Amino acid sequence: MRFLKRREGAAAARMFGGLLDLNHILMLVCLVILIVTVAMPMLMIVYNTFFYGFAFDWEMFSRVVLDPANVDAMWNTIVIAFWVTLVGTLVGVFYAWLIGRTNIPLKGLMKTLFVIPYMFPPFIGAVAWGLLLAPRSGYINKMWMAMAGTRTPLLNINSIWGIVFVEVCYYFPFVFLQVVSALERMDPTLEESARISGANQFYVIRKITLPLVVPAIAAGAMLILISSLSHFGVPAMLGFSRGIFTLPTKIYELINRAAGSFEGIRQGAALSVLLVLVVVAALLVQRWILKAGRYDIIRGKSMRPMLINLRKSRMPLLALCLGSLFVIVIMPLYIIFAVGALKAYGLPLTLSNMSLENFRQVLFSSQMARDAIRNSFVLSISSAIIAMFVGTMIAYVVVKVRVRGKALLEILALLPYSIPGLVLAIGVILMWSGAFYINLYNTIWIILVAYIARYVAFAMKSSSASLEQVHYSLEEAARSCGATHLESLRDITMALIRPGMVAGFFLIFLPAMRELTTSVLLYGPYTRTLGVAIYSINAEGNITQAAALSAITIIIIMLGNLALRYVTRDRRSVS
Repeated sequence: MRFLKRREGAAAARMFGGLLDLNHILMLVCLVILIVTVAMPMLMIVYNTFFYGFAFDWEMFSRVVLDPANVDAMWNTIVIAFWVTLVGTLVGVFYAWLIGRTNIPLKGLMKTLFVIPYMFPPFIGAVAWGLLLAPRSGYINKMWMAMAGTRTPLLNINSIWGIVFVEVCYYFPFVFLQVVSALERMDPTLEESARISGANQFYVIRKITLPLVVPAIAAGAMLILISSLSHFGVPAMLGFSRGIFTLPTKIYELINRAAGSFEGIRQGAALSVLLVLVVVAALLVQRWILKAGRYDIIRGKSMRPMLINLRKSRMPLLALCLGSLFVIVIMPLYIIFAVGALKAYGLPLTLSNMSLENFRQVLFSSQMARDAIRNSFVLSISSAIIAMFVGTMIAYVVVKVRVRGKALLEILALLPYSIPGLVLAIGVILMWSGAFYINLYNTIWIILVAYIARYVAFAMKSSSASLEQVHYSLEEAARSCGATHLESLRDITMALIRPGMVAGFFLIFLPAMRELTTSVLLYGPYTRTLGVAIYSINAEGNITQAAALSAITIIIIMLGNLALRYVTRDRRSVS
């Protein structure tokens, strides 16, 4: 009887054609969600930039864009992004080549350690380096001035070059990870053939190895460029005190100075359009570079690549790697935890001057810090769950369903992560602040909407990778046994991609926990996130509590990454 009922239900569904087809329903639901959360906020930015009321208004856009202060901010943005991309790419390629193609010792350990900066928020790195290299109060500068008997600091982190240095430290893993992966997949026979033909090592690297990994280098460099162009935290932490603005910090300053007025938001929208144009120009440059030549990574597992013998350079290069890791990883982590435990900022870093009072204050006494921790957990878990299911639906439509418009669906899902977080925040403000009779401003809900829109791409990509491994014949076999489309989807497909969905959850949870760039424009008096709280406490001059809260954030991120590694390891064992 149950089998007959299922067959009757399937027949009824076919009678109504596409109206009751589950695939079309999923497509429609996903499209509506993305239009409301992504497309309309972006359209609101464009409309409010170039229209006032229903009249075209070019004057405001030209006035804002041509303002000398804003031109300086745009120039600073381009200069910082250029040097961060150039230096970060060179550093990433160099260390990737050392670990992937040479016989340097401790490769496994160093490969793990070089990824650590990728896990942590750059703005916490800015806090750490501010503690070390602030012109007068930084511990390294104070030590230098005491030893040298001078009042001139060794280095000034509150400068454009200080911003470049910090961003390079936290963005070079983008290139490192891409190039290491490309080198590991590369068939070594071309390199070995060149060596057999008499080519020296430098020629092989220049003519064979590097050209084959150009796409990986370009992809990593583009991630660095976009991250640097759109990042708020590091320029704000290190540049505000010296009047150094980038486009993201200038957008924040314009809106903050206008106390959230509509005119201030319109000016911020105009600058955000300019920022998007800069990002689009960067993407076009990348496409032009890749189209200028034909590249391919030749894959094969026929043999292990021949490692270059570093000979006498082996130990000096190992010392260079370990020294770099000490500067990039160990020093910032140490100073964050050490200053977080200090009784007062500026005291010597000795055990007698340390206690757990700041951690106690942050966890149990500071209302703002407690609200921030609670809000970040609520937002991260909620956005991860919702975005995980929405992203999985989008991935299913894109990968498994033959329907018109799914390319548009994929573009809309990827768009929010391709644009700067501040731009998305302005669009969300314009969309959800009463324009359509729904006012979420200064509530936690507006941050949740922004997080879902921004991170749905993570869930979509994670689920897409799992769905591509699920053969369509499995669902067909279930349906031939009498299962409905919904039952086969629930009992077969969803069960098989569950590890990918869980991985997608953590891939959203971790960035959301450390997020600052988007939420800095959306928070209200009681809706601060961890990133906003650290920024606010540090700006107020309460350095020790800012360091303590940063240390707690680092611990949460480390535990989350361990959970992610466990989930992905389990996923590999299942597959």
